[in-house]
Amino acid sequence: MISRKVAVIGAGAAGLVASRELRREGHEVVIFERSDRVGGTWVYDPNVDSDPLGLDTSRTIIHSSLYDSLRVNLPREVMGFRDYPFMAQVKDGRDPRRFPHHSEVLHYLEDFANHFELVELIRFEAEVIYVGLLDEELMNGWVVKSMKKGEVGNSSVAHDVFDAVVVCTGHLTHPNIAEIPGIDAWPGKQLHSHKYRVPEPFSGQVVLIIGNSYSAEDISKEIQLQKKFTLHQNLLQKDLVMITFGFIQWLSTPSFISLREELLDLILSVGRTEYIALMQVKHAHEDGTVVFSDGSLVPVDVIVHCTGYKYYFPFLEINNTVTVDDNRVGPLYKHIFPPMLTPRLSFIGIPFVALAFLIYELGSKWVAGVLSGRLSLPSEG
Repeated sequence: MISRKVAVIGAGAAGLVASRELRREGHEVVIFERSDRVGGTWVYDPNVDSDPLGLDTSRTIIHSSLYDSLRVNLPREVMGFRDYPFMAQVKDGRDPRRFPHHSEVLHYLEDFANHFELVELIRFEAEVIYVGLLDEELMNGWVVKSMKKGEVGNSSVAHDVFDAVVVCTGHLTHPNIAEIPGIDAWPGKQLHSHKYRVPEPFSGQVVLIIGNSYSAEDISKEIQLQKKFTLHQNLLQKDLVMITFGFIQWLSTPSFISLREELLDLILSVGRTEYIALMQVKHAHEDGTVVFSDGSLVPVDVIVHCTGYKYYFPFLEINNTVTVDDNRVGPLYKHIFPPMLTPRLSFIGIPFVALAFLIYELGSKWVAGVLSGRLSLPSEG
């Protein structure tokens, strides 16, 4: 079998298991990690991006999107790697619950890295700023440039040459923002869920949550405990949902719609903690109100965009051989191999909806086997 020198970008879950599989296959591995520890998105950071919407390309970027209270939404039995299960640890500082706190996942990844002696492969605080072909015609290697954290200037840039590169940088850092007509004149505060950490700053405010997935549900329920009420725009569900006094009702009849303003007034008057799910936002006004598609007009203090993330690979210089179009990365064979650069470039962790750790592991085994020549890929034809 062929042994290659391989650069792995990222020391999160994908990067760690990719490195383990590559080394098992006999490859020489170097891991580049921009932070000072393993874990990737599972490293909680109370600090946040300098730009609340993540639109400023020069902003200070915080990689993790974890909020303080987050617990996993999958049982630990399906979150571990196949030969290193995510077992409950009954000891100080650990969370033995089946759906544990996010800190438990970080502990697991740290244990995994130590068990398989992966830490010795990592260049910590080394941010990859460039990945390009050594020779575009021969395609016989890759130049990887990295910069040590806190250093500036060309002299601080390290140049390395590798036979192959595996990209494991995740896709939960660069926000996708909803487009709302009139938002530029709206005077309230906006942020993306990437910047959300704790609910206390929202106390006493009317908060509009835009989104229909896990973070939107978690954050809206957490903020509502701050003694005002939360408006939740459901992006996919076309029925109206209203949660009042803990009772859930699915209401889409004309008779309910006619009562909407009265119900909103009632909630405001009683001062209870409430959660209301509305239809899509139609327009934001300079007087601080937001209009919904059913005609409801509500004064809003804060809009939280729980609208997902964008794929982003600013370091790749490959002449648009792989592009991101409508938030789809391609062309990639099986979400891993770009046909024109196979097998010297690969991606681990592209699918959004999947059993992530299992997908990382199986994809990594495939990449490692293809690079060694033990496995082969079909021809383009």
